[in-house]
Amino acid sequence: MRQIKYFFIYITLLLPLSISKAFGDSIKVGVLHSLSGTMAISEKSVVDAVLLAIDEINTSGGINGKTVIPIIRDGASDWPTFAAQAEDLITKEEVKVIFGCWTSASRKTVKPVLEKYDHLMFYPVQYEGLEQSPNIVYTGAAPNQQLLPAADWAMKNIGKKIFLVGSDYVFPQSANAILIDAIKKQGGSVVGEEYVPLGSHNVNDMINKIKKTKPDVILNSINGDTNVTFFNQLDQAGLNADKLPVISFSISEPELQVMGATKVKGHYAAWNYFQSIDRRENKKFVASIQSRIGSNYTVSDPMAAGYLGVYLWQAAVEAAGSVEPKEVRKALGNVSYNAPQGLVSIDQATQHTKKKVYIGQIRGDGQFDIVWESKGLVDPIPYPDSRTKAEWEAYLQNLYNDWDQNWANPNQ
Repeated sequence: MRQIKYFFIYITLLLPLSISKAFGDSIKVGVLHSLSGTMAISEKSVVDAVLLAIDEINTSGGINGKTVIPIIRDGASDWPTFAAQAEDLITKEEVKVIFGCWTSASRKTVKPVLEKYDHLMFYPVQYEGLEQSPNIVYTGAAPNQQLLPAADWAMKNIGKKIFLVGSDYVFPQSANAILIDAIKKQGGSVVGEEYVPLGSHNVNDMINKIKKTKPDVILNSINGDTNVTFFNQLDQAGLNADKLPVISFSISEPELQVMGATKVKGHYAAWNYFQSIDRRENKKFVASIQSRIGSNYTVSDPMAAGYLGVYLWQAAVEAAGSVEPKEVRKALGNVSYNAPQGLVSIDQATQHTKKKVYIGQIRGDGQFDIVWESKGLVDPIPYPDSRTKAEWEAYLQNLYNDWDQNWANPNQ
């Protein structure tokens, strides 16, 4: 049923522009995520959250009386497709904002398009940092709001011998470079660093190297459905959470629902939101999602970030008195939102979000017990101070050049 819903919306919203203008006094917005391919396991859920926020806004009267119309496009887990769809949304559909992308590879291919047209996109996923664009609002975590607190907690509570695993594209590679700097500075050691192509299920070499090096903990930035194979093979190797804990940066409640919690029970994840957060606003958010999709549906950090991004955009539009991206951008630093996980606001200087950090342990029911949280909102630091901004930008440029001007390794 869910696939039919997406197909219907997608086909309907691909009608010619002359027909879509018949919506009249409305505001068109783009929703750009993977509805197919390896990343669909994660990204479809963010579309649900964005559409929920839009529906709620329209039910309450819209924005200054105008209905918000979502134009949904499929990035298809393919980075050039993301860029082409973003350009189409801006130039043909004339959307006023885009809510989209998951992987850093997709974001980095869309970024030049946004900058070319001086447009605006809200990006809802934790990422490696090392970026700051006036055309992107980052509602996911910067490195100091996920990666670095997780490494610090792991070394204090589990052990200092760390193995790094990830998918072979810009986020995991950059995240691990940041983590290596931090681990060494705090007296830890990285006993292994291994990557697997995005969407691949060949993790045999990775598992064998983990068994050989005997780390205390694994920090995991594998994305997509490769995680299913990775945890299955860890379990088959006798490396359950009691023997070798894994802290993941891209596994949340919807992924656990697909994977099944049996083989990942006891492992950890670091996020800025968990469904188990005990707040009235969160209970309402979860209930609304489940009412929309199904009573057993689970909610994730990127969903919460996608949802709050729509409301922050609405607040900025109303503060600016305009839907034009330039004017909305000016107002972002003056707005906040009482999100499901708590109050959030945008740091005007970086256009990243101020938010709390949580570490959760996976339960048998696929939810998380929160084992650590920051004392308050953590201000975003996109460029970790272990290197200068120029050094980080040179690092990224070298990756890009080594990958033949791609943001994912093409030699895989």
